[in-house]
Amino acid sequence: MRHGTRLGLDPGDARIGVARSDPSGFLATPVETIKRGKGDLARLVAIVAEEDAMEVIVGLPRSLSGAEGAAAAKSREFAQRLARLVAPIPVRLWDERLTTVTAESMLRQVGKKGQKRRAVVDQAAAVVILQHALDAERTRESAPGELVAVDNNEESDQ
Repeated sequence: MRHGTRLGLDPGDARIGVARSDPSGFLATPVETIKRGKGDLARLVAIVAEEDAMEVIVGLPRSLSGAEGAAAAKSREFAQRLARLVAPIPVRLWDERLTTVTAESMLRQVGKKGQKRRAVVDQAAAVVILQHALDAERTRESAPGELVAVDNNEESDQ
């Protein structure tokens, strides 16, 4: 298992859930929820620096069949933009099928209801995404997911 803090992201249309791992890569915990819009990528770049992250894992929403639709295309574009901003820190895409459902279920089980649950579900989904990636890395003994190639020919996003 590689040593270093990883960040997990659950990018949605309205918010981005953020989670982090401990340096040993064993446990994912929530960090914050970022509102989408002006400054969201800059805040993520700041969190990468604050946490001294060695890698960022971005959730890739696929259908149950594994097909990719519009939401997956948005996540891929988001991951590409972020990868350019945090390079040389690697950004990876991780299949996040059913993570929001899992996060909602976990929050219901611990008694979070209504508005309180909606306020933290993005962070909880980011925790699930990151924890699954960490578990896969331990099992496979290789970096999880799909590495996002950095295309330096694109315009800067900052």
